[in-house]
Amino acid sequence: MKAWPIAARFMLLAFCACATSATAVERLTGQEIRQLFEGNTVAGRYNNGLPFSEYHHQDGRATGHNRHVTNTDACWTTTDDAVCYYYGPHETRRTYCFAVERSGTLYVLKTYRTGRINGIATIQPGDPEKHSDKAPSWHCDGLISNAPPPAMSPRVASR
Repeated sequence: MKAWPIAARFMLLAFCACATSATAVERLTGQEIRQLFEGNTVAGRYNNGLPFSEYHHQDGRATGHNRHVTNTDACWTTTDDAVCYYYGPHETRRTYCFAVERSGTLYVLKTYRTGRINGIATIQPGDPEKHSDKAPSWHCDGLISNAPPPAMSPRVASR
């Protein structure tokens, strides 16, 4: 059990060393995230030290694992400035969005709403761990939320 926190500390130290070198930290746009993630594997560790490794299919599926749990319905998409993952049917859908920052070959995933570091990753070309071969089949509908947009206040609507 102590190996995970040590690994997480090592990754954080590696990131800090990389971030303090001549390489600047760059926040990526949604389009840049899509170009980097699509057809490749994003692998790393969460801030609690547990691993993740996901191959990002062009059709929106994310095969692989999170915290040693195999993905059975994970989907991904990008917004203007984040990557979002969603799991489960509409009624119980869970959605997680992250801003992505690049520093050299390391990528920092920050919880979109709070800016808290959620994980540190690298991008591996293609599907080297063969996640696609081990995954069950599922379909991504591309819908992050079924909620209607907030109603415009009468005062704003009258402008």
